[in-house]
Amino acid sequence: MAALLMTRPLAAAESFVAGLPDAECADMQVIYAPLIEIRPANAPVLLRDAEAVIFTSANGVAAASRETAARLPAFCVGQRTAKAAAAEGWEASCLGTCADELVAALASQCPEAPLLHLRGAHARGEIAQRLTDAGLICREQVVYDQVLLPLPEEAQAAIAAQNDVIVPLFSPRTARHFANLCGDGANLHLIALSQAVAGPLKGLKCKTLRVSRAPDAQAMGEAVLDAAAQLSRLEGKDRAE
Repeated sequence: MAALLMTRPLAAAESFVAGLPDAECADMQVIYAPLIEIRPANAPVLLRDAEAVIFTSANGVAAASRETAARLPAFCVGQRTAKAAAAEGWEASCLGTCADELVAALASQCPEAPLLHLRGAHARGEIAQRLTDAGLICREQVVYDQVLLPLPEEAQAAIAAQNDVIVPLFSPRTARHFANLCGDGANLHLIALSQAVAGPLKGLKCKTLRVSRAPDAQAMGEAVLDAAAQLSRLEGKDRAE
């Protein structure tokens, strides 16, 4: 039986696994090994004269929603983020699956500004600066931190056992941290959300490294199921021989 090692923050990891078919999950040992803990900044959101906000993660939505009762138009990266924002009462719209798509869409639409990007302490894309350079006034505020965690003992044992382990990775920072912790990775089947996530993993001597066909949870789930199915076929072939 292959193991599925989930390195996302626990709530996001559990949500991802819950979206997988029960039958396929039954054939995998799911190990929750969060490598990042989300810690809200617990500081007031400084909306000031902002006409709209930008969310690039559901974590930003949750942290900001606790700190302000205001609800403005919210431009979001990804359907999951947009759904989380709408559930919290923001006037949410999804403008792409990555920072580049969001910046291009906003630069084209020219919404009323100033805009406010509510983000984590560790972020990529330089959204506020790029929008300002494009002529849209955009500020940013850190509303949560992403604190790195050690690899739990159960995860270490699964990797050391040299059995097959499927590891979906969702951010370059998590991928880099995991690569530093996992050893040689000889029994690992790594699935990266994007080429940027795959980059820090390319030096590992893992069994397989694949990149999701799209940077979203659905495509990542399909990649996990495909990896599990391939391992199951190989295991069945070995038994037959």
